[in-house]
Amino acid sequence: MTTFLQARAALESAGREHVDKRMSAADAAALVVDGDHVAIGGTLYSRTPMAMLFELLRQHRQRLTLSRPLTCYEAELFFAAGAADKIVTSWVGIGLQWGLSPIVRHYVEHGLAEYEEWSHLGLGMGYKAGAMGVPFLPTLTMMGSDIAVQRKLVTLQCPYTGQSVLAIPAVIPDVAIIHAHRADKFGNIQIDGYAHMDIDIARAAKRVIVSTESIISPEQIVADPSSTVLPHFAVDAVVEIPFGAYPHECYGLYEADFEHFDDYVALVKSRGADGAREYVESNVFAHEDFAGFLAQVGEVRIEDQCRKARELTVQ
Repeated sequence: MTTFLQARAALESAGREHVDKRMSAADAAALVVDGDHVAIGGTLYSRTPMAMLFELLRQHRQRLTLSRPLTCYEAELFFAAGAADKIVTSWVGIGLQWGLSPIVRHYVEHGLAEYEEWSHLGLGMGYKAGAMGVPFLPTLTMMGSDIAVQRKLVTLQCPYTGQSVLAIPAVIPDVAIIHAHRADKFGNIQIDGYAHMDIDIARAAKRVIVSTESIISPEQIVADPSSTVLPHFAVDAVVEIPFGAYPHECYGLYEADFEHFDDYVALVKSRGADGAREYVESNVFAHEDFAGFLAQVGEVRIEDQCRKARELTVQ
């Protein structure tokens, strides 16, 4: 496990060259190796980097640990495909109307995978500590809970007030994968709407892969500096993938495809883990790249999600 001092030293020694970081999805996925801890940006079905996650599955990664504040059904796909054996999160599921994840429950209860549970804020504090380069952050969240006992969290006494606080250890992923609205070729990243925990996740990680809806010129980035959430020196790879979060949503561009979720849930309800594997086979392995998956979905269905997004964000 990387200590915060090792992580700080690696960050300080990392190059900050202003170089072209554009890559294909396959080349960017090669930055992830078997056994890595991969932190996933977005939250639930909001701005999930699905195209890059599909590529990791396509390259048959193994023994990955996935972490995410609120995890959607991508965890089920990674377990079913044998690509991951541990999930670190506060919740797993698509949403209330679809219920909790039966696939994750199956793998954890049968000892096939590990679920490391945190509160939503607790995991966020861990990313924040990693991003700040400190070993832990004090908090009141989770005090008195079973989660604090399970995680063997240490209680400290505040040197100023004498109040007891929990020390949340830094979370330092090997790789962060996030999806953005825009980027330039150097890796300056812009996100519209809520950024979730993506900035802390990226700053805490050793390597950062960003998929983006579009690559724009550096001049366009400079013209709107308030939208830039990550500078070029914090990013290792930029991959241009339009609709790269589909069937999840990307704020202002396209909505989540709830019918796709319904079909997936029906599949796993009828076939369990075999249904999740079938989903991976037909939506990931059956195509050479993410463009093939989108072609299978069809332009009409995708344009419908774009229309719904425009209706929700009209000024």
